[in-house]
Amino acid sequence: MKNKRLIIPFLILGCAAVSCNKDFLERLPQTEISPEAYFKTPKDLETYIYGLYDENLSAPYDDNNSDNVSGNTGGELDKLVRNTLDPTTVGGWDNWNQLRNINFMLDNVGKTQGDPADINHFVGVARYFRARFYAEMIARYSDVPWYSHAMNDVDPSLYKGRDPRAAVADSVLADLQFAVDNIKVDKKDNGTRVNKFTALALMSRFCLFEGTFRRYQPELKLDNTADTWLKKAVWAADQIMTNGGYEIYNTGRGGADYRDLFSSLTLSGNKEIIQWRDYPQSLGKGNNTHTVLGWTWSLSQSLVYSYLMKDGTPFTSQPGYDKMGFVATFKDRDPRLAETVSYPGFSTTQDASLYIPKPNLGAYDQLKFYPRDPKQRGGWDANYTALPVYRYAEVLLNFAEAKAELGELSQADLDKSINLLRRRVQMPDLNLVAANGNPDPVMNNQYTINSANKGVLLEIRRERRVEMACEGLRLKDINRWRAGARIKEIPAGMYVPALGGIDMSGDGVPDIAILPNTTDTTSIAGLPADVRAKLNRFYLVDKNGAENNFYLENGTSGHILFASDRAGRFFKEPQFYYRPIPKQQTVLNDKLKQIMGW
Repeated sequence: MKNKRLIIPFLILGCAAVSCNKDFLERLPQTEISPEAYFKTPKDLETYIYGLYDENLSAPYDDNNSDNVSGNTGGELDKLVRNTLDPTTVGGWDNWNQLRNINFMLDNVGKTQGDPADINHFVGVARYFRARFYAEMIARYSDVPWYSHAMNDVDPSLYKGRDPRAAVADSVLADLQFAVDNIKVDKKDNGTRVNKFTALALMSRFCLFEGTFRRYQPELKLDNTADTWLKKAVWAADQIMTNGGYEIYNTGRGGADYRDLFSSLTLSGNKEIIQWRDYPQSLGKGNNTHTVLGWTWSLSQSLVYSYLMKDGTPFTSQPGYDKMGFVATFKDRDPRLAETVSYPGFSTTQDASLYIPKPNLGAYDQLKFYPRDPKQRGGWDANYTALPVYRYAEVLLNFAEAKAELGELSQADLDKSINLLRRRVQMPDLNLVAANGNPDPVMNNQYTINSANKGVLLEIRRERRVEMACEGLRLKDINRWRAGARIKEIPAGMYVPALGGIDMSGDGVPDIAILPNTTDTTSIAGLPADVRAKLNRFYLVDKNGAENNFYLENGTSGHILFASDRAGRFFKEPQFYYRPIPKQQTVLNDKLKQIMGW
């Protein structure tokens, strides 16, 4: 192994820059435990499983690298749409040690003595984690090497090539089915551990992804198997809906109930939460959710325009919708908009000191997941808010979409799924006949759907985007729907009617000013002196004469756009629905071949 830095599955990472030490590579995972002295009882399995949670259970709180975000440059998606992502610049393919740790336990569980039901429970949890790992790998790479055992550096299978997507997906489903059949429901668990319904939630998500990806991606030549996966998605969701005891959190407070799912100290006892991650202040274990608000990104105009009006009609059907200013954009909208995007009059300090969004990021700053109570915010790694991993809301969305794709959706299905989400925030129900009879023309131009259920599928996609915004699923949705045009479209921020002062708080008094440069203040000359003095000023051209990072689409008016997009954005189909393997990996293992044009 000397002089190699190949990221090899199942080898402990951390080799020195020049060479890998053989003794280091043969160290065992989980603090170098000895399998001969361990894995003797179910309690040993339980202790080992605890070590898998942190590295295998993410809880996203943003949609970076998707069309829901604007103003964020430098990420993988930015490289992709600027055509600078390739095997020499891509990251990834470096997380195989997670899988080794899982397989290490599965390899040694034969030594365990005890109640077979207890043993199979922990085997089910480990196989759930393996399924979760591979579900992510399939979504990113499609064909990937399948390893069911922890291997060492002399195993001949270590340098294998990719296994076919269909075979790997079948193995993922087999892991999930074992997990569903064997993981117990622990009544003492408060929702932070993997249980039977956690596995079913992942099954519903994965099967919906796989079924729709196969349906809309003809290059795979798997479209004839799509319905099988969609039916399994329905089955998994229905198991949760029928037997899980979960329900949409709805106490009658509208948007405030939605907010509580993302900014509470704890989610224990919340019947919508299938699984969550705890960040207890008492243990000093925090997260970085404060960074969502005006740090390096804002949310996109496209997302903001997706939210319906309070009466259930599309915002895009309002006369002059695309020329409404910041304050007007929030008027009479689905309450989830003001729980997701910082709205006029929002205060981080819960007093008269108002938060004013920044136009140089687009001005639609993310609010969802931001700790509302200042006592919950302590800085870096010091925000104490519980984060959902799986919500019952997503299960209902999976159920409705899979049924609609299968052509089996009924109004009764909508009433026990999508309409429960709408009723939580006091929005009108979705009507199947009306949606199919009059598809929204704006959304119809955004997505390609060949189905008698086109209208309702469009509305289900809208509902999914709105309900699940900033929960890390949007790019996967774009990919499985073959909707690369959403990524290619240049993201925009708020509409600016003219240079000069702009009211952002809703009190009629300008809070910011967008000016042509640092010396031209003509557009704010007529404002009272005290108002001018308080304005936060932003310039299209800085003091050195250089263009700023943002501009207005019509020069002195229009939606905020970003200088990084002036040259346009690219999207190559089907190539960009997949990611390349880093070149160094294909050089060191010549059996790993790039796919889909990479």
